[in-house]
Amino acid sequence: MHGEYKMPGGKLVVIDLEVSDGCLVNVQLSGDFFLEPDSALHTINAALTGQPADAEETVFAITLRDALRSGEMMYGVSPEAIAVAVCRALHANPRT
Repeated sequence: MHGEYKMPGGKLVVIDLEVSDGCLVNVQLSGDFFLEPDSALHTINAALTGQPADAEETVFAITLRDALRSGEMMYGVSPEAIAVAVCRALHANPRT
C-alpha cells in the first residue's frame, strides 16, 4: 500500500506499508524531509509497525511523538503529516 501527503510548505511525505492480521507491517517512510540522527527513520518505521490498521490518524501521530527520543529531530515533516500519509495509504487501498 502506498500513501503520499504534501505538507503545507511543499515537503512530500511517502509511506509504503502492508497489512497483516489487521496490523501494519513492512512500513517504509520516505520523502523530501530530513531526520537527525539517521536512526530516527528506523524509530519511526518501528513505531508504526504493529499498529492496528484501523487506528485513527491521531493515534498514529501520538504513537510517533511518543516514540521519538530526545535529540531525534524532524525537519520538514511532523508526526501528524506522517499519520496523514499512513491513513491515505490505508484508505486508498481498502482492506478485506
